[in-house]
Amino acid sequence: MENLNFILTVAGASVVGLLFIGLIFAKLYHRASKEVAFVRTGMGGEKVVKDGGALVLPVLQEVINVNMNTLRLEVRRANEAALITRDRMRVDVTAEFYVRVAPTVEAISVAAQTLGNRTLEVDSLKSLIEGKFVDVLRAVAAEMAMEELHEKRSDFVQRVQNNVRVDLEKNGLELESVSLTGLDQTDPKYFRLDNAFDAEGLTQLTKITESRRKQRNDIERETEVQIQERNLESEQRSLAIKRESEYARLQQEKEVELRRAEQGTELAKERADKNREAELATIEADRAIEEARISKEREVEAKEIEKRRQLEEAEIVRKRTLELAEQEKAIALARKSEEESAARAKASEAEALSVAASENVRTVQETAAAERDKQIEIIEASKAAEMDAVKIRVAAQTEKAAAEDRAQALLTEAKAKAEQAEIQAQAEAEAEKTRAEAKAKSYEVEAAGQRALHEASNVLSTEQVEMQLKMALYKYLPDIIRESVKPMENIDGIKIVQMDGFAGQAMGGGEVKREGSGNLADSVAEAALRYRTQAPLVDALLEEIGLKDGITRLDKLNS
Repeated sequence: MENLNFILTVAGASVVGLLFIGLIFAKLYHRASKEVAFVRTGMGGEKVVKDGGALVLPVLQEVINVNMNTLRLEVRRANEAALITRDRMRVDVTAEFYVRVAPTVEAISVAAQTLGNRTLEVDSLKSLIEGKFVDVLRAVAAEMAMEELHEKRSDFVQRVQNNVRVDLEKNGLELESVSLTGLDQTDPKYFRLDNAFDAEGLTQLTKITESRRKQRNDIERETEVQIQERNLESEQRSLAIKRESEYARLQQEKEVELRRAEQGTELAKERADKNREAELATIEADRAIEEARISKEREVEAKEIEKRRQLEEAEIVRKRTLELAEQEKAIALARKSEEESAARAKASEAEALSVAASENVRTVQETAAAERDKQIEIIEASKAAEMDAVKIRVAAQTEKAAAEDRAQALLTEAKAKAEQAEIQAQAEAEAEKTRAEAKAKSYEVEAAGQRALHEASNVLSTEQVEMQLKMALYKYLPDIIRESVKPMENIDGIKIVQMDGFAGQAMGGGEVKREGSGNLADSVAEAALRYRTQAPLVDALLEEIGLKDGITRLDKLNS
């Protein structure tokens, strides 16, 4: 039991001792992380720990933590502290520097040595190394003009990065990147007139701004003009488009109207053609109907003729049958009579036998004669009946043939008349055509003759024309003189007719013929005046052909 207690005591003391040692170890053990490394100095020399850990003995050793994270250090230079460029302009710059402690033992040691714990405080670190950044920014800005700085921002950043990297390595830092987040011209009010750089920059700035303002004004005015010209062109194009659209619309309407008119014309033409075709079809149908009607009438007529012919034949057959029946009846009657005669003869014979033998011969003779006469009559009757039947049959056949012949004759006559009419019409047309051609040729010959006469007359001389005129007067002079003296002949006639006196009325039963409604004296005076009225014309014509003296004598003779 005592041993057990001893063992437990020793074990408990060991555990407590172990726990105490563990607590001391935990208290003295310092661990590094990805974000923070440390440098232990003091007993045992410098030790850089970036992974794992190390015991740090109080009093004997010292630990400096180094921040391994990337730090953003913003540097802003503006207004009075703005950067001065190569062209003496001031620019406000805002740059961000991303730095960190290089992950090497030497860099961590240098950073711990030069920066201490400032790597854990951004502001302290910035205040320490901002001067380096500003110096580099000023140096690079002084090598570039403002426009170049603006246009070549990447070059500016690259130059700054290259220049500042060496200085940072001296503090164990490395530069990851530089960002130029702000770049603009400094407000002119921060330019100092007593500063040579600012004076030159302000002058240049004024020159540039005024030139730009003037250029902007020119551009604005030019833009306004261009806008107005553009508006004018747009308005002109719009009006041109409207005009073209209106022209196109009018052209379309014109084409539509023309097309409508053409379609209307075609439609009217087609309608007229259809109407003509319909009329032709109607005429053709009427003609077909008429032909069918005529054919039907002919057929009906033929059937009627055939029916009449059959009726006539039936009637003839009936009559012949009746006649044959009559003939048979007559024959029967003759036979009956013969039988009766025979019976009578037998009776007579019997009577004769019974009366007298002497009478037998005469009776037989008379009976034989009578029988012979009877047979002759019967034969004659049969012969006559057969002759009548033959006559009737022949007459019927003759009538039938005659009817057919008459129908055929009528048909032939109708066809002959139609052909004759057609031939006559054709002959008349040919004759008319021949007459027209003959007249045309006659007119052509006459016209040619007249034209030749006119052409011959046109080439005649004046003397020949006058001679022909005189020849014409000679030709018609007797007629002219006869017509001119005709009233005087009437006066002589009146003298002869008015032998009954000058009462102005016809006396007796004779008929008086006179002209005018006046009396004889008026008629004489009227005839004389008519003659004298025509006398100057006759005198002029006679004088024209050189017979003035002859007619004067004639005039005297007439007077």
